[in-house]
Amino acid sequence: MKKTKLYNVHKKLNAKIVEFAGYLMPIQYSSIIAEHKAVRNSAGVFDVSHMGEVFIEGEQALEFVQHITINDASKLFPGRVQYSAMCYPDGGIVDDLLVYKISENKFMLVINAANIDKDISWMNDNNKYNVKINNLSDALNCFDLIV
Repeated sequence: MKKTKLYNVHKKLNAKIVEFAGYLMPIQYSSIIAEHKAVRNSAGVFDVSHMGEVFIEGEQALEFVQHITINDASKLFPGRVQYSAMCYPDGGIVDDLLVYKISENKFMLVINAANIDKDISWMNDNNKYNVKINNLSDALNCFDLIV
């Protein structure tokens, strides 16, 4: 079972830890109701370090992203994100994901933890655009903030 870099912090704060997508993840610190009220009335922070982060770089990065996802990534500008999906030729879904435009020739794809290996393999198999596919999933830590 994998652990995020903050696993020991979660344990120290007495988080309830469960198995999720091959990771030991915190799901609760106090009660569901107390945490719900905290998020509704103030803010919530979620450790999403288990998610996959894959960077796509190269002169044809946009063309590659357009080829493997279903939304129009050309509408993105640096700092923007869109929800999308990758589909097989028959229309079945490989995975849903977030597409971030970092710069003109660089995108970050955030993919589901349970599908990292499968998704990257699929991306590599469909890379006819000579882009660099860089999996930094184990090197990055991410948080979602709900305010």
